Amino acid sequence: MKIEVGVIGAGAMGSGIAQVAATAGHFVKVVDTNEAMLVTAKKNLESFLAKSVEKQKISSEAADAIAARIEYVRELKKCASCRLIIEAIVENLEIKQKIFSDLEAIVSGDCILASNTSSLSIASIAASCKDASRVIGIHFFNPAVLMPLVELIPAISSSPNVLLDAKKLIDSWGKITVVAKDTPGFIVNRVARSYYGESIRIYEEGIADFVSIDWALKQFGGFKMGPFELMDFIGNDINYKVTESVWEQFFYEPRFKPSLTQKRLYEAKLFGRKSGKGYYSYAEGAIANEPNKDEKLGKEIFERVLAMLINEAADSLYLQLATKEDIDLAMTKGVNYPKGLLKWADEIGVNKVYTTLVNLYNEYKEDRYRPCVLLKRMAQSNATFYAKN
Repeated sequence: MKIEVGVIGAGAMGSGIAQVAATAGHFVKVVDTNEAMLVTAKKNLESFLAKSVEKQKISSEAADAIAARIEYVRELKKCASCRLIIEAIVENLEIKQKIFSDLEAIVSGDCILASNTSSLSIASIAASCKDASRVIGIHFFNPAVLMPLVELIPAISSSPNVLLDAKKLIDSWGKITVVAKDTPGFIVNRVARSYYGESIRIYEEGIADFVSIDWALKQFGGFKMGPFELMDFIGNDINYKVTESVWEQFFYEPRFKPSLTQKRLYEAKLFGRKSGKGYYSYAEGAIANEPNKDEKLGKEIFERVLAMLINEAADSLYLQLATKEDIDLAMTKGVNYPKGLLKWADEIGVNKVYTTLVNLYNEYKEDRYRPCVLLKRMAQSNATFYAKN
């Protein structure tokens, strides 16, 4: 049965989620109080569908059908008949709580209320509802139409049936779902902090410049985009705020501490591609610096960043944030990492990763380099995350 779906927020993420649901055959209500946002969302959808027809990815009839299934409205009460509503608005807890409280008074008792938040507590959002058991996190990745991963995050108060129903539905949309515990950043935005944070730290120490660090991660790690390229692509405003949110919610855990370098870019509104300048300049005719292609240096940078990523993935497994399979799947499908981090650790040797972290900790005496206890135990027993062939 094709239920009616509501999406709150007509920004890039909300519009993308609406398109995914409409493509799967659902009638969708996109709600936004800003009329200009609704107009822009509709124009962007029409443009995307037209290009898809032009490239022969879909027929013109299919494109027309998808567009016809989406209705753009300004009032929440228009979602009264929806059986699933996904909120995709600004990352502000109070605003989200108000939306969920208002929605609960409008929809039926069996409507699932979901948030697309990337870092806020699902339990806190659910607490605004009289029936918190119907609330869950359904986190898409941008662009939602193209990115296959969706994180499902049940709160401590969520009904097991709500999780099962949400998973069945999102799976039917052709997405790859993973289940994560309701902790700051969930899987991807927690584990990926090190890709950005440690790379910035390497720059701040004067070890290498942006372009050389990006080159090292791509050359020796096989990453599709270097950390500074990726931050500019995501937007330094978004990336910085997620880092800050995760750090604060983890009670100022040193591993997630934001950098002054990124904060200054944020304050100067140098957000990356969308503002024309970030770590790199995107002005017409801008000349890019050549990287320092010293192989020894490049490998050291790659191994340091990778060790930090694996440490966070291992800690996520140790604290039962998700299964090892879901952690690896999330990083390959959510941020296009070339390999699952735990499988990667097995390949290069858990003991080597642990030794890299111990050496960093001994040199800096900072808790950001504190090895996960699981890695320590595994290194001592020569264990692997996955069974050896």
